[in-house]
Amino acid sequence: MFDFSTPVNRYGTYCTQWDYVEDRFGEADLLPFTISDMDFAVAPCIEKALSERLAHGVFGYSRWNHDDFKSAITGWFSRRYHSQINPAYIVYGPSVIYIISQLVMQWTKQGEGVLIHTPAYDAFDNMLAANDRLMLTSPLLKTAGGSYEIDWAQFEAQAAKPDCKVLLLCSPHNPTGRVWTRDELCRMAQICLQYQVKVISDDIHMDMAFKDYMPWSEVALDDNWALVSSGSKSFNIPALTGAYAFIADQTVRERYLTQLKAAHGLSSPSILGVIGHIVAYNQGEVWLDSLKDYLQANLRYVAEQLNQAFPELNYQVPEGTYLVWIDLTPLSVDMDILQQRLIRHYKVAIMRGDTYGQEGQGYVRLNVGCPRSKLEIGLKALMSALHDLKHQ
Repeated sequence: MFDFSTPVNRYGTYCTQWDYVEDRFGEADLLPFTISDMDFAVAPCIEKALSERLAHGVFGYSRWNHDDFKSAITGWFSRRYHSQINPAYIVYGPSVIYIISQLVMQWTKQGEGVLIHTPAYDAFDNMLAANDRLMLTSPLLKTAGGSYEIDWAQFEAQAAKPDCKVLLLCSPHNPTGRVWTRDELCRMAQICLQYQVKVISDDIHMDMAFKDYMPWSEVALDDNWALVSSGSKSFNIPALTGAYAFIADQTVRERYLTQLKAAHGLSSPSILGVIGHIVAYNQGEVWLDSLKDYLQANLRYVAEQLNQAFPELNYQVPEGTYLVWIDLTPLSVDMDILQQRLIRHYKVAIMRGDTYGQEGQGYVRLNVGCPRSKLEIGLKALMSALHDLKHQ
């Protein structure tokens, strides 16, 4: 029904992943499998709605605080996740990381701690460092079966520290792909309540969960929480800008909105971002389900090919995201040499695991949000580079 196999040429579109790959990897014209956007065109319903709005020709100041935007969001959570959330909780922001940073600033003081499961999305560490906040790490434990679990004793010890004020949860988790269970979320909620730790849940990958995803709102034990998300990952519209959050506490919401409007002058959103979200959430479910089937097939393909070539890796398809998190430590690979081999010989850009903290050393993160033909080239390059190093 939808075509995810035909490549779309993204060169010359000011595309971060393709046009500016040299910024991170030191060489241009590499085939990129890097930041988490996808190489697919948006859902036809979104393209149609944006085209109609462009044809109008006037792009003045706009608003997000209306029923069309908020009911699209609450309707999505109701239909997809059986979660009934008060639309009064909704606020807008230009990006997920912006909203998170503003809540961190409101809920912590300089030098205070924010608890994060690691390895972690690198923007978290960068944001905390820039705002002079302390990152308290809770390293995930890799299981014999290739999944990742919380070290509960260590997690609680970190939460109990007097300077731990916020849990910044990534749900589903980037980069491991874990989708937290109800029991895990409830246990985190109980620990956070016990030690008076507020919770910010970054759920931007929620629609890319391949098992049951549960919003934090379903397990929260008080009003000291916010759930932050966007349609940008699911529907590949980050360049339209726009995100939203559910903030349970009215005083916190009002302070956030004062910062958004008065301090930062960001209350007028991109009208294309607003329309993109409304249409995606109201009309895009069939397209999204088809996309998820395609992405799961890509993930299974990686597992089959990788484990056939290197059975010692025992790579497992993640529970969520379109990001392949590969533990290469069983191969004893020199990651610097591997990276240079991929860049200079195979002309491929794949993210190093240590980008996401010291727990990512010996890993790579491969974005499979692309046509299979592109993925085949990238995976072949990775496996060939590994064979090269193994037989040196």
